[in-house]
Amino acid sequence: MAGRRSNAREFFMLVNVTIPVYNEAKALPSSISTLHGFLQKHGRFDWEIVIANNASTDHTLEVAHELAKNYSGVRVVHLDQKGRGRALTKAWSESQADILSYMDVDLSSNLYAFPPLIEALLGGGFEIAIGSRLLKASTTRRSFRREVISRSYNLLVKAFFLTKFSDAQCGFKAITRRAAQDLLPKTEDTGWFFDTELLVIGEKLGYRIFDLPVSWIEDLDSRVKIVRTAIDDIKGLIRVWRNFRKGVY
Repeated sequence: MAGRRSNAREFFMLVNVTIPVYNEAKALPSSISTLHGFLQKHGRFDWEIVIANNASTDHTLEVAHELAKNYSGVRVVHLDQKGRGRALTKAWSESQADILSYMDVDLSSNLYAFPPLIEALLGGGFEIAIGSRLLKASTTRRSFRREVISRSYNLLVKAFFLTKFSDAQCGFKAITRRAAQDLLPKTEDTGWFFDTELLVIGEKLGYRIFDLPVSWIEDLDSRVKIVRTAIDDIKGLIRVWRNFRKGVY
């Protein structure tokens, strides 16, 4: 059952909000409570929350099922293998929603940016929408090291593909069902590079991307292994670049 709409101006379409989680038993209850309450109050559309349990080894799955019992419009998807890209592909592919989105469990991006992110797609002007920490109007609180790594990576993406979108890695994105059905089979990565690959292929194939500035606060308990992720991302950029050269897409 989808979550209810507010009494404000409404769009009669279903929006999927996927939360990929790995060993987040402690953080998950607060996150779902906050998100559910926000969508009930501010979501001018039908919505569902999908907790995508990503091979957790703690009690995340049990907590997720309990939350699904206690909150309307919340359901659980379980995967036996890790990988954010793998989790999103499964959750989005199984959803009947018109708009597919995701955000990180720490809710680092301010939720007040979510309705305009979705409405950019519901209005028909764009097929993909992304939160950006790198636009002039964005506000961020994160370490100098993370700031440098993020900006350097996005400059690298632009150098490889001459892309126009500003932030490939912010965990706050949405895509129309039609665009997802086309792009998901073309997106090979199952981990952190999934976002970049989807965006690069999407932009190059002509899908319109809405770039939204967000207010973002770094999660100090992040599970991302920066060096390993950076190496995998560079390998991914080279693979996608070669695929374009070969005419794969």
